[in-house]
Amino acid sequence: MKARETLEEFYDLHGREHDQYAQCNVYRREDFECSKSLKPVYRRDFYKISMMCEGTGILSYADKFIRIDRPSIVFLNPLIPYSWEPESSVQTGYFCLFTEEFVSQELKNESLSQSPLFKAGGDHVFFPDENSVRLLKNLYENMLKEVHSDYDNKYSLLRNYIQIIMHEAMKMQPPQTYGQHSNAAERISTLFLELLEHQFPVSQNNIILLKNANEFATQLNIHTNHLNKALKETTGKTTSEWINGRIIKEAKSLLQFSNRSVSEIAYSLGFEHSSNFIISFKKKTGDSPNQFRKRILSKS
Repeated sequence: MKARETLEEFYDLHGREHDQYAQCNVYRREDFECSKSLKPVYRRDFYKISMMCEGTGILSYADKFIRIDRPSIVFLNPLIPYSWEPESSVQTGYFCLFTEEFVSQELKNESLSQSPLFKAGGDHVFFPDENSVRLLKNLYENMLKEVHSDYDNKYSLLRNYIQIIMHEAMKMQPPQTYGQHSNAAERISTLFLELLEHQFPVSQNNIILLKNANEFATQLNIHTNHLNKALKETTGKTTSEWINGRIIKEAKSLLQFSNRSVSEIAYSLGFEHSSNFIISFKKKTGDSPNQFRKRILSKS
C-alpha cells in the first residue's frame, strides 16, 4: 500500500502539469478522470475541499465508509487517510487543492481551527440543501475565475472564499450513516503501520510528531482502544509496543550511522528530555546510548 501521494503525483496521475508555485488551485470534477477501482487508503500531502454535484461513490476512511449519492461537500486534509470509489460514470462538481503554505497562521488561529478541515477526528462529510448547493456553486465559480486572474492578492481572496465554504458547512448537520468495513482490523493496522513508518527516517528537519497511541488513534479518527484491539488481533502487538520498537530501531541506526549527539537524537525521536531517552533506550537494550554506540563502533 502506498504511504503518501504528493501534489505532483496527483497531477501526474491525471495527466496535468504541476505548477509548483501555485499554493491553491480550483477545478471542475468533470475535467478530471476518476479512477474506476478502489485505491488503497493512503495520505496526501495537500488539502482538498471537494463538492459533488452529480454522481455517486463510496468514501472510505480507516474502518468506516459512507456512500455519497447526493450533492455533498467533503473536507480532506493531509492527516486523514482516505480513498474514493466512484460508482457512476457521471461525476460533476468542483474541488480545490491547496498546500500547507497556503494555510496562513491567521486562518489557523481563528475559530476555524476547530472546523472539519483542521480538526482531526472531526466531521468531514456534509450534505447541503438546495440553497446551500446554489451558494457553494457560486463560490466555486468565483474561485475558478480568481485562480486564473492576475490579481496580486488572489490567494488572500481565495482564503476568504474557503472560509465562507467552511462556515457554510459548519451550519450543516453531519451524517450519521457510516458503515463498517468487514476487514476493519486489517485496514486499521495497515494504516497505523503506514503512519508510523511515515515518520522515519528522522532528521533535524523531520522529527517525530506522533509519539503515543492516543495521537495515532486521533489521526485515524478512531478510539485508542479500537486501535489497540485491531493491532493486537492482527499483529499480536499493542500500539505502544509497535511505537517503542520502531523508535528504538531508529535510535540504533542513528547511533551507529550518524555522528549526532545523544541529545539531538533524543529530540528527533520525540523526547523532551534526553534523560528520558537514555532511560528508555537502556531499558529496551540493556545499554545506554553511548555504551551502545561505543560497542557497535568497536566491532566495525
